[in-house]
Amino acid sequence: MSGYRFRLSCLAGLLGVMLGAPLAPAAAPDPNDPWPGLVQDIFNNRAMNDGADIIGIEMPYRAEDAAIVPVTLRSKLPPGDSRRVLRITLVIDQNPAPLAAKFELGPDANVSEISTRVRINNYTDVHAVAELSDGKLYMAKTYVKASGGCSAPAAKTADDARSRLGQMRYRQFARPGQGPASGAREAQIMIGHPSNSGLQMDQVTQLYTPAFFIDRLQIWQDDSPVLAMEGGISISEDPNIRFTYVSNGAKRFRAEARDTEGHIFRNEWKIDDSSM
Repeated sequence: MSGYRFRLSCLAGLLGVMLGAPLAPAAAPDPNDPWPGLVQDIFNNRAMNDGADIIGIEMPYRAEDAAIVPVTLRSKLPPGDSRRVLRITLVIDQNPAPLAAKFELGPDANVSEISTRVRINNYTDVHAVAELSDGKLYMAKTYVKASGGCSAPAAKTADDARSRLGQMRYRQFARPGQGPASGAREAQIMIGHPSNSGLQMDQVTQLYTPAFFIDRLQIWQDDSPVLAMEGGISISEDPNIRFTYVSNGAKRFRAEARDTEGHIFRNEWKIDDSSM
């Protein structure tokens, strides 16, 4: 290129920048990305705001076992922020049923962290969407390399799974620096259930095992709601929910779960402050 043509080219580029013209066309959205369609289907196409300072999602980049992939959802609202997280929706984009779980947070429980285990069927983005009391949705995402989790055979035999059906266990942990009667705590609810995804094949009959899973879980301290979960096929076998909350001084903790066959499981536990 001659010096004259080079100068003309530079001048044209400079004029383009000054006039606000793009130097290159914007990249087209990936036609294979399911997220825009999921925003429409799950959230009625509501606007998604950057949730980097609102909601955190932690998962291993490469899962050791696609059928039990740990996930932690964490509120990042700073102290003094007048807003409150009302609910958190977990979406596994490439799963057959992408809506994995929706968590409703008790108005007075100050739940700040939720951990569970999920199935991952293909390499995928995983989105956490927090709805705040300001009426807006805030989104964060991570990427997980795993495959085959939704069709992986159950870890337990059908007879063993049925014998443990609905059995609930409860654990509670004191948070560092907090007194026994109040303050932030961690608790865990574990439910014996096969959580069949409907995509698992019986190795004897070669037939698919029908979907059968916990679709509702509610947790209270005394009569005050702490956490409620609407679950789907992506929640792993023997659902395990661990969470932080603020104690209101309650003397008992109770839980109720329902599965897709209509079984109702209930249990309650006395809170022993002397062991905290």
